[in-house]
Amino acid sequence: MKQRKGPEFIRFLRPILGVLSESGGSGTASEIVDRSIEIAGISESEQEAVNKNGYSRIKNQVHWARQYLVWADYIDSSKRGVWSLTERERALDVNKLNSLELFKNVQKERFQAKPSEKQKVPLADEPVPEDTEIKDHRTHLIELIRSLSPEGFERLSQRLLRESGFQHVTVTGRSGDGGIDGIGTLQINPFVSFNVLFQCKRYQGTVTPSQVRDFRGAMMGRADKGIIITTGTFTLEAKKEARRDGVPPIELVDGDVLLDMFERLELGLIQKRTYDVDEKFFDDYKR
Repeated sequence: MKQRKGPEFIRFLRPILGVLSESGGSGTASEIVDRSIEIAGISESEQEAVNKNGYSRIKNQVHWARQYLVWADYIDSSKRGVWSLTERERALDVNKLNSLELFKNVQKERFQAKPSEKQKVPLADEPVPEDTEIKDHRTHLIELIRSLSPEGFERLSQRLLRESGFQHVTVTGRSGDGGIDGIGTLQINPFVSFNVLFQCKRYQGTVTPSQVRDFRGAMMGRADKGIIITTGTFTLEAKKEARRDGVPPIELVDGDVLLDMFERLELGLIQKRTYDVDEKFFDDYKR
């Protein structure tokens, strides 16, 4: 078998740029990641693989590819959660992009000041640099949540749903209930409300389409909607199964979305204020 040239993640360089271009030059991280994985033709079994930290190896590779595109000035790094193209990329013909050459150029430019690291190549299990999506507090938070007992995670999910506007949220905690961990009521307005069943999966792996189907089977006739909350990830096929026409919809909350919710609600987090120095402000005083 012919050995692949360069690290595995470079296979996502062109898909990322292509998806962003098709999306008008920007897109949310989750949208770009999922579509890039689909374009690259990644199998379900490969999507289910996780690294030593429990993070999806494939998604980690996509984020590495994104980081190299940031270093190459093809993607803007200004805002977390939204990826956008730079002016340099807009003049690029993606079909003519040489992924291996881009990787080598970034390696040379980024590590030329550190000869010992010049040939450093990120591995699938190596975390993405901290100036991208994965932040210290997010890593600490997801590790803390994963360390909870199954019962603790269920009660934490109950609190999260309550903080998000659900009422009468109850954790069933009954074995043999088809994976139903709790139920709650979402009041849309004084006239409209519906019951929601939820399932909690506290683990590092990926949720498969068969698990989504099993949960839907357990909730049939008992609720209008379902939610699966996991500290792991969902495969593309699992997401398609959750949105399939003609069956009750299921909302999927993966580890990244879970952390976003904790941040938005400031739940279990202590906000800190930091400052960046505006050097331009002082220019007038240097004359």
